[in-house]
Amino acid sequence: MTHESWPAEATFAPAERDAVYKTIFARRDVRRFVSSPLPGDAVERILLAAHHAPSVGFMQPWNFIVIREPRTKKLIKEAFLLARRQEAEQFSGERKKLYLSLKLEGIEEAPLNICVTCDSTRHGPAVLGRSLIPQTDIYSTCCAIQNLWLAARAEGLGIGWVSILSEERLKEILRIPGHIAVVGYLCMGYPERFEPKPELETVGWLDRLPLRDVILNETWNGKVGGY
Repeated sequence: MTHESWPAEATFAPAERDAVYKTIFARRDVRRFVSSPLPGDAVERILLAAHHAPSVGFMQPWNFIVIREPRTKKLIKEAFLLARRQEAEQFSGERKKLYLSLKLEGIEEAPLNICVTCDSTRHGPAVLGRSLIPQTDIYSTCCAIQNLWLAARAEGLGIGWVSILSEERLKEILRIPGHIAVVGYLCMGYPERFEPKPELETVGWLDRLPLRDVILNETWNGKVGGY
């Protein structure tokens, strides 16, 4: 079967294809939220999109802890502030000053927080395709987060990934069992605005690498920049 004979549900019209790329390139890490409540049907669609991510052996290792309570958010924010002070010590001079000036979370402002976890024991020790690369369950969970992020952007909502957190402290606050891994802590809500470029790029923290610099031909030592 050639792609010309695919059924209609397996193909994308040009406008549909363009919408997918628009969503990818318009995705941002959002830190500033307005307090407007989120439509329940939109949240359900976003979580359903996350749950339809690919996973090794179809093991679907993820769980999504949905957090709304202000007290829980306050505890997470305190954990973030402690971790941020610790991370700031890695930098010095103007770099540290810039780091401390950045808004790196929207935990209490966002109407919804979502902690995404990975259960490596789901479906038992033998998982198809995972025997030689066991961390593929974590990779699968990251795919779920990306689905969630893109679906939220298509719904007009913003996502901020808060990575400056102690996994141990998160587990204490959210009562997560010891064998479960925390993969991502996300803030979700309507953003104050969507930036035209990633904020870290705008403030000069780092620039986006040119595509040709990250493509290699055939082997690691292959010619750079080919397609």
